[in-house]
Amino acid sequence: MRTILITGPGGSGRTTIAAATALRAAEAGDRTLLLSADRTDTPGAALGTRSGPVPAQAAPNLTVWRPDATERFREDLTAFQNRAAGVLDLLGAARLDAEEVTPLPGAEELSFLRALRDAALSERYDLLVVDLPPLPQALALLALPEELRRYLRRMLPAERQAARALRPVLGRLAGVPMPAEWLYETAARWDVELAAAGAVLTDRNTAVRLVAEPGPAGADAVHDASLGLALRGLRTEALIANRVLPDAGGDTWLAGLLAQQRKTLADWQDTERSHDVHPVRHLGRDPHGTDDLGALAVPGVNPGPAPVEWPVADRLAEDGVLVWHIPLPGAIREELDLIRRGDELLIAAGPFRRIVPLPSALRRCTVAGAGLREGELRVRFAPDPDLWPAGGR
Repeated sequence: MRTILITGPGGSGRTTIAAATALRAAEAGDRTLLLSADRTDTPGAALGTRSGPVPAQAAPNLTVWRPDATERFREDLTAFQNRAAGVLDLLGAARLDAEEVTPLPGAEELSFLRALRDAALSERYDLLVVDLPPLPQALALLALPEELRRYLRRMLPAERQAARALRPVLGRLAGVPMPAEWLYETAARWDVELAAAGAVLTDRNTAVRLVAEPGPAGADAVHDASLGLALRGLRTEALIANRVLPDAGGDTWLAGLLAQQRKTLADWQDTERSHDVHPVRHLGRDPHGTDDLGALAVPGVNPGPAPVEWPVADRLAEDGVLVWHIPLPGAIREELDLIRRGDELLIAAGPFRRIVPLPSALRRCTVAGAGLREGELRVRFAPDPDLWPAGGR
């Protein structure tokens, strides 16, 4: 299955563009699911049909779905209380009834990631179009699977489960109950679910479409989003310049706005070379129904997206180093920071941070420097004589 993730600044029309993209694919014969994180029925308003927590057909080959995060959270919490019954009784804790449960911060994001995973694993569709929240919430959502898995591994490392037979003995010696089997089982299940959601996001058939109105605010948002997505290893397939005005004629007020849009479009065409820029005209009204969405003429989905790669170049013979090439379009040298922590590298680029595991060959090296050139971070690693096999690689 191909997956297109669509996001942009709030008010940019990203949900309408997502609906138009899904509709075009469906009309081309692809069995398409439009999965939306929008709390209100904006996808339904664009398509001219209602959407909700149950997947519904909006047009031939097109299904639309807005998962109910509240109901999913209630189900998860009820199941968790049942598994943790012994601990809750020991603590004298009162259980919550499903009717009094409201989602905690982060519950909607986790619920949506699970829906994304379920949709991607389904064999009913050829294309999954995902209407993400606006920036920067979308960037936080895309980072969630990797970050939570890292936290789980640090707090409940899998190797500690080897000592689970000793936990009852240790509990009696310490006088307090030790972590129960269900805790490790729950952590393992969460890890599998997060890994599945993360696999969808990093799959070679997954790409991102950015939606923004051409102008100063849109340009700033696109710059930041491109950097944040690149740091996550996500490929931006296209930049949709939405609501582009027609020629202003004699209207001086519109002429000024049109000049601003054209300047931004020219800048995007010149600087956003890592992906295509597609202007989408302003209809003079909010699009409603399949005819209006078709009139937007959004680009079709690329059937063979090029994956993002972070290659390691062997420069041992020439310079005595291995070079890790990390594409970071839009990064500023003064806003970059690198910290080596064991077998991981913390990369800070502007407001974004990511901790990435080092490729196996680089774990036996020390960082020998780094440089930013043409939108690419190049980190140099020198072999550690104490770890690098003599005369070998």
